[in-house]
Amino acid sequence: MRVATYNVEWFASLFDDDNRLYDDGGWSSRYNVTRAQQTAALGLVFTALDADAIMVIEAPNHGRRQSTVAALKYFAARFSLRARAAVMGFSNDTEQEIALLYDPDKLTARHAPQAATGAPRFDQTLRIDLDVDATKDAVVFSKPPLELEVTTKAGFAFQVIGAHLKSKAPYGAKSEADVLRIAIANRRKQLAQAIWLRRRIDMHLAADRPVMVMGDLNDGPGLDEFESLFGRSSVEIILGEGEAALFDPHAKQALSRRLGAAPTSARFWIAPEERFLQALLDYIMVSPQIRARDARWRIWHPMDDPACWRNEALRDALLAASDHFPVTLDVDL
Repeated sequence: MRVATYNVEWFASLFDDDNRLYDDGGWSSRYNVTRAQQTAALGLVFTALDADAIMVIEAPNHGRRQSTVAALKYFAARFSLRARAAVMGFSNDTEQEIALLYDPDKLTARHAPQAATGAPRFDQTLRIDLDVDATKDAVVFSKPPLELEVTTKAGFAFQVIGAHLKSKAPYGAKSEADVLRIAIANRRKQLAQAIWLRRRIDMHLAADRPVMVMGDLNDGPGLDEFESLFGRSSVEIILGEGEAALFDPHAKQALSRRLGAAPTSARFWIAPEERFLQALLDYIMVSPQIRARDARWRIWHPMDDPACWRNEALRDALLAASDHFPVTLDVDL
C-alpha cells in the first residue's frame, strides 16, 4: 500500500464556487503559472503517485458555498484517480483545509476526533503554561489536525493524524524588538501545539493503536534561530523518545546531520536574496507497529530523486504544481 502527504500550494484558487476546476488561461496564485498549467501539473503528479491514500495539506476551501470533499472528488474524477473518495475533519478560516483522498476499494477512513485530559479535541482550546509564569495560556489550532480511523482491506486498523502546524509571521510589529517578541510568542504556541499533538499520540499508543502522523510541520532541526532558545523543534517533540517514539527516516537523517546535507521536501523563492531556500517540512511519522511492516519512504523531489529527474514531464510538473513535493510511504498494510 502507498500513502502520501502533499502540500498543494493555492489548491483552493483552482476551483470555482461550484467546486469545479477553472482549468483556464487565467493566472493561478502560483507565480507565472496559469490555472490550466497548475491543474495539469497536479493531475500528472497525482497520477504518477498512484497512491492508495493522499493526505492533502492546503486542500480546497470548505465554506458556505464551497465543499472540500466535492472539489477533491471532482479533481479525482477529472484525472481518473483510484483515490476518488475524500474525507475531512473540522474546517478552518484559512482556505487551507486538511483532507484525505483515498481509494475506497483499498481502505475505509472515518473522521474520529478524540479528547482526553490534557489533550482536548483539536477544534477546542488547550490551556498550558507557555512561559513559566504560573499562568496558563489558551492555545488553539488555526488548522485543526485531521484525526482518522483507517482500516485497510486486509483488516489492519490504525490511527492517522493529518497536521499542518504553522508559526505565524510577526504581524503588528512596529520595531525590531516587536518582531522578536511576537516571533518568540508565536514559536511558543507552535511548540505547545506539538505537545498537544504528542499527547494524543501517547494516548493512542497507550491503547496499543498503531499511529501515523502525516503533513507539513513547518519546522525541523536547525530550521531557525529559535531552536537553540527552546531546545527542541516541534518535529522532535512529535517524534517523541524511547519505545513510544515515532519514526521518519528523513527526520532522523536531518537530526543526525546538523552541519551536513539533509533531505528537503519544499523549495521557496527568496526574492530579496534572489535564491531558492530548500527545507524539510513534510513528514510521514509512524509508530513501531507500522514501521515493522516493510516501510519504505520517498520524497518526490525533482532535483534530488533520480527517477523524478529523468522523467522530464514529471520533473516539470512537480515544479509547476506546488512549492512542496510529495512524500510517500510504501508499506505492507
